[in-house]
Amino acid sequence: MEAFSERLQLMSVQLVPFIMAVVFHEFAHGFVANRCGDNTAKAAGRLTLNPLPHLDPIGTVLFPLINMLSGMNLLFGWARPVPIDPRLFKNYRSGLFWVAFAGPGMNFILAIVSSLAFVAIRLWVPETFYYHEPLASMALISVSLNYALGIFNLIPLPPLDGSKIIQSFLPHPLAMKYESLAQFSFFILMALLLTGAFAILSYPIRFLTDLTITLAALLFHFPGVAS
Repeated sequence: MEAFSERLQLMSVQLVPFIMAVVFHEFAHGFVANRCGDNTAKAAGRLTLNPLPHLDPIGTVLFPLINMLSGMNLLFGWARPVPIDPRLFKNYRSGLFWVAFAGPGMNFILAIVSSLAFVAIRLWVPETFYYHEPLASMALISVSLNYALGIFNLIPLPPLDGSKIIQSFLPHPLAMKYESLAQFSFFILMALLLTGAFAILSYPIRFLTDLTITLAALLFHFPGVAS
């Protein structure tokens, strides 16, 4: 019972950064697509930061619940992908590239903003303030979680964003053959997960988290902050 209580407490500080990460990720895809000439996401009511239209029953509810019950240290999941029609892009190749990169790019921006927030909380919010630790924990989790989501989505496996970035440089016939790998993606991802291959991603995530927080601390002239 005590272990479950600890997991529930951990999830309570993970949930807000997680929902922000996946919602901003999808919003960024739709926003850039709209700028590139594709208003599909806007017409579907998905060009919004309201979490409700973006929630996915499995990725935003079930998977985080499994994470909590299994005691994983970092929430993993996704929001409903925004509808995109690349045929409407003013320039197909550049549109495909920037729309695909927008999601991970937004996560990297959120990671940087979260690191600044973490240092600001440590520096200016009194430790006696009741929400000092929860706020600091949410900001810190937001840094690593956004780096995790951004890096994971850059894996060049259809339909992840990394594959779309690669497709933007490929001739159409080759891009279609590459896209056909999507039918095997679930099994490939599950194999990588079950074999622990994804553990290698923890190294760049940790490195970027520590680096960003260190640079934020230097920016605020607060080198004593610890992550």
